[in-house]
Amino acid sequence: MFEIVGKKELTHLVWQIEIKAPRIAKKRKAGQFVLLRMNEQGERIPLTIVNSDDEAGTITVIVQEVGKSTSILGGMKVGSSILDVVGPLGMPTHIENYGTVVCVGGGIGTAVTYPIGAALKEAGCKVISIVGSRSKDLLILEDEMRGVSDELHITTDDGSSGHHGFVTDVLGEFIKEGLKIDLVIAVGPIPMMRAVSEVTRPSAINTMVSLNPIMVDGTGMCGACRVTIGGENKFVCVDGPEFDGHLVDFEELVMRNRSYFKEEKMAVEEYTYHEGTRCYDKKGDD
Repeated sequence: MFEIVGKKELTHLVWQIEIKAPRIAKKRKAGQFVLLRMNEQGERIPLTIVNSDDEAGTITVIVQEVGKSTSILGGMKVGSSILDVVGPLGMPTHIENYGTVVCVGGGIGTAVTYPIGAALKEAGCKVISIVGSRSKDLLILEDEMRGVSDELHITTDDGSSGHHGFVTDVLGEFIKEGLKIDLVIAVGPIPMMRAVSEVTRPSAINTMVSLNPIMVDGTGMCGACRVTIGGENKFVCVDGPEFDGHLVDFEELVMRNRSYFKEEKMAVEEYTYHEGTRCYDKKGDD
């Protein structure tokens, strides 16, 4: 059993959770993730390892309540135990001194860009970060991103903080102004990653995206996380999660991610809400 030793609400329905997992804490690298299963009847959900503490033997993940399993996790309290935490999984981000790197985080995707940006900064890169969300109150890890960035640019859809618009607006201006960009790493909603890839395509800027499709076993055996990259089948759990954004078949990715949309919606309606009140099986926060 893996104990929850720390929990903090970052914004509405988004939680930063610290889990006791000594062996994972010692081995994890930027870009890797864990699979969590809360109980015997639970499904496995992939979450990026945001940070780790070797001495304390803990890892930190960030979860947004969007479905049944993430709502169960979001409702668990400090001192509760998670049944399974498997990892670190996936290929680590390749870290070297590329030169100038632009890290783009959209929404909860900032939880992934933060450890990658930190590792790139430590390797000597100039890190320019663009963090976007729908509104100011939904921004996460702003201070942390500022701490690992040479420049931090905020965008919000409603203009409540930073640039009024999208992350692609700022990235497009950099390219238009002739900024020499050696690498772009984009993590966030699929439409955002696709848009970033299209903005960088005409200039042939190396662009990596981190994908988060439906995942089951995390070892490449089940094939649930299959994606098409440059016309070839890849499994995100073992070949990724990072791929060349210019080669990703985003249309297929969107369709596969919606495969169980109806079932997921029914599960949330049945489990997470009861007469308009959050229940979390009577174990969590209201």
